[in-house]
Amino acid sequence: MELNPPVLVHWMDWDLLVRLGAAAILGLALGLDREVRGHAAGMRTHGLICFAAAAMTVSVISLFGQLDGERMDPLRVYEATGAFIGIIGAGLIVFSKGEVKNLTTAAHLWLAAVVGIACGAAQWPLVAIAAVISVVMLTLLGFVERRWFPDEDGTP
Repeated sequence: MELNPPVLVHWMDWDLLVRLGAAAILGLALGLDREVRGHAAGMRTHGLICFAAAAMTVSVISLFGQLDGERMDPLRVYEATGAFIGIIGAGLIVFSKGEVKNLTTAAHLWLAAVVGIACGAAQWPLVAIAAVISVVMLTLLGFVERRWFPDEDGTP
């Protein structure tokens, strides 16, 4: 069995640290809204998912390059992430007293995973746009929903 050559510790570079660090920081920031509102998946969950998706993406891209694309399909990172987030999201979503709860949190976890994948792939314009739009959607639209549609989410 032939293995890929190891990546030595002294080969760590700023690019890798920026990719993984950005994913961790953005994941924590994306989870801040959920944490403040007391939802099931908060900062730590979002941070871990975003960081894990970035680490998985960096690993897949690195392996693809090391193996010259032989027996590799980097798009499987999306399949694996989608399956994993689907399981977590399904566990979060609750149907209680005729209402669906935690649907936004489950969708936001999916977004955190996509931002993590984009950080791992160093797609910085996508990272910036996705992070800004998602924070605006959660905070600004959350305020609008609570202000003008208070009965729809069960909050006064």
